[in-house]
Amino acid sequence: MARCCSQPQRMAACMAGRPGVGSCCGGCTATQAAFPFRRCGVCPVSCHLSSSPDPGLVPAGHQRSVETVSFSPDSKQLASGGWDKRVMIWEVQSGQVLRLLVGHRDSVQSSDFSPTVNCLATGSWDSTIRIWDLRAGTPAVSHQVLEGHSGNISCLCYSASGLLASGSWDKTIHIWKPTTSSLLVQLKGHVTWVKSVAFSPDELRLVSAGYSRMVKVWDCSTGKCLETLKGVLDVAHTCAFTPDGKILVCGAADQTRRQASHTTKSPRATQT
Repeated sequence: MARCCSQPQRMAACMAGRPGVGSCCGGCTATQAAFPFRRCGVCPVSCHLSSSPDPGLVPAGHQRSVETVSFSPDSKQLASGGWDKRVMIWEVQSGQVLRLLVGHRDSVQSSDFSPTVNCLATGSWDSTIRIWDLRAGTPAVSHQVLEGHSGNISCLCYSASGLLASGSWDKTIHIWKPTTSSLLVQLKGHVTWVKSVAFSPDELRLVSAGYSRMVKVWDCSTGKCLETLKGVLDVAHTCAFTPDGKILVCGAADQTRRQASHTTKSPRATQT
């Protein structure tokens, strides 16, 4: 995991990681450091990749703070977005900008690549989701707009088959089929804005963490809330299933992580 800003006033705003590759963070400056380098001279952030043939490489390009970063499934590309309303796609190995995506009318706060790397989904404070077709030529990149949320888009997550889940400040979660721009199901039940969403490996369930002490597990087909997990003592910031789908892990603001077995009807969260 990246070791982030040591100065309290310059905390990292976002993180992305891929197993066996490393991690990166987007700081409060207009520079994101995710490529083979040791330390950024602009923002006090240290990030390390497993292979670093060219230490000192820090790409710059955003005009304001970076709020979201995400690796492509093959770890060859990195997408970044932020308060300048722009999305940039970088080649990880060289640090070169591959694409500049413009279209959002407000800050870009979330992003995720499709499993095939053909598309990138981005969510913004303009309450829209944009699906960028990365197969199109540069500089013209076509995109589609998914509308339906009434609040800022706070989190996005693709499933293995290409479904897309979006969480919003409107306290709802939408599950989309991006290929047809259709909304499949809407999930309601959070009392605060939705901070994190993740599909189970079999895509039958979705877990979500609100900006509260509430973590919910949903049936993706019916939209029914299957479980509300107890044991989170503070704001749940993130959640994820293990690869086998049997364990659900969430991280909270009280500096602990909790896991729950998802094999029983009413799992009990345990602190680790």
